[in-house]
Amino acid sequence: MEAKHMAASMLKGLFVILIFIIVSSVILSLILRFTSATEQSLKWVTLALSFVSMFAGGFLTGKKAQAKGWVLGAGTSMLFSLLVFLIQYLGYQTTFSSMQYLYHGLFMILCMIGGIMGVNFSSHSTYKN
Repeated sequence: MEAKHMAASMLKGLFVILIFIIVSSVILSLILRFTSATEQSLKWVTLALSFVSMFAGGFLTGKKAQAKGWVLGAGTSMLFSLLVFLIQYLGYQTTFSSMQYLYHGLFMILCMIGGIMGVNFSSHSTYKN
């Protein structure tokens, strides 16, 4: 598989993750603003949306690449974690906490599973009779 194709697949997956997170953040902030919901009450919803976005990004990565879904899913997750780390470190002068390491580990697992499933759902015809 060509390196440019792999990188393009991972960037498309990262783009999907970021778009999904931005849209989810806007919707959740509107819910917080116009209802009596609190941040604590939406904690699990936020976590679930994060997991769904990572799975979706990994799925798209695998579907576009059509091979090596778990590797590219892990790469997509690492790009996301690197972006979050850079924003947190450069913007807030803090590093990851132990809970964040756990979350990003789960993000990687979900992105890898999404990548594997994306490859299996892709329309390549390698094993056609």
